Amino acid sequence: MIELTDERLERYSRNILLKEVGIEGQEKLFNGKVLVIGTGGLGSPAALYLSAAGVGRIGIADSDNVELSNLQRQIIHFTSDIGRPKVESAKEKMTSLNPDIEVKTHHLFVNSSNIAELISDYDFVIDGTDNFPAKFLINDACVLARKPFSHAGILRFDGQTMTIKPYESACVRCIFNKPPPRDMVPTCSQAGIIGGVAGLFGTLQALEAIKFLLGNGQLLTNRMLVCNALDTSFREVKVKRNPNCPICGKEPTITELHDEEAQVCDLKNAE
Repeated sequence: MIELTDERLERYSRNILLKEVGIEGQEKLFNGKVLVIGTGGLGSPAALYLSAAGVGRIGIADSDNVELSNLQRQIIHFTSDIGRPKVESAKEKMTSLNPDIEVKTHHLFVNSSNIAELISDYDFVIDGTDNFPAKFLINDACVLARKPFSHAGILRFDGQTMTIKPYESACVRCIFNKPPPRDMVPTCSQAGIIGGVAGLFGTLQALEAIKFLLGNGQLLTNRMLVCNALDTSFREVKVKRNPNCPICGKEPTITELHDEEAQVCDLKNAE
């Protein structure tokens, strides 16, 4: 249990004032552990809001260095960070914002050989990647480990997000089954992305992690929230578990992790 000093009571006062949080909830956040895979457009706002909320341990996984083209949407990185590993840049901002928290960096390519160990020490996972093989790998690893996680995808002015509680709610493969063929769907680096869409959905992902740690509110399970920012339209798509899902169905055919492509989670194009 963390000591609630006068300084901490002031820092988290707006959290503690909420009847859904209070001091007990703030202690739950202190004791929480969240992993953010990808410190790009989605991971940047997610990591900052988790830090500000006082989530006690936050892991950040990314293999890439900061590039000039990242700065349009990846708000955790500054111009002076160009060339630095993204995990180092992100940790610096997170601990500067809130020195109370512990930030654990994972500067690596995430693949089938290391993801199970990577997610094992965390309560909740946020997927901030920008390629289908990576998203399916994260889904499969979290389902097999029974680890709740937030899925999101963004492109151009569009975004979608849902939360998965393995074996309780629909997973990514329940809906999409398998990744589309290579190059069928462009990435953000090919088709573009407006920065505010990344900020919106990364923030929603942080909120899902916070609600999960608090054990309060309604998670975005069995529902996919879809937004088109160009006409400011939102819709909620009801989804449900597929009994024939290849990983969480009655007779799963996926029982171990494998890489759909080489270097599945090279996060250079992380959203």
